[in-house]
Amino acid sequence: MIRHTVMFRFKESASSEDISAFSNGLSEMVPKIDVIADYEHGSDLGVNEGNFDYVVTADFADAEAYLAYRDHPEHKDVISRTSHVIADRAAVQFEWGA
Repeated sequence: MIRHTVMFRFKESASSEDISAFSNGLSEMVPKIDVIADYEHGSDLGVNEGNFDYVVTADFADAEAYLAYRDHPEHKDVISRTSHVIADRAAVQFEWGA
């Protein structure tokens, strides 16, 4: 399995509506991309200072499935519609499980 983890910081100018649109866009995208094995996303709880604002974790059968997701038109559409609220992004993909 491949796990894709992405953390986001929102711009200070991002409104609660912008952040809701970002989250909703992710939720609406998931059922449209059949290579996704599991997908979770949500806002940071604010327990530790300095954390990123939002995280996505997505699981895929293999690297080929991850690449299909990365390049999928629905995924690209969410990115293009919401990139104006993102100040910073960090991502990693790693193998896990048996």
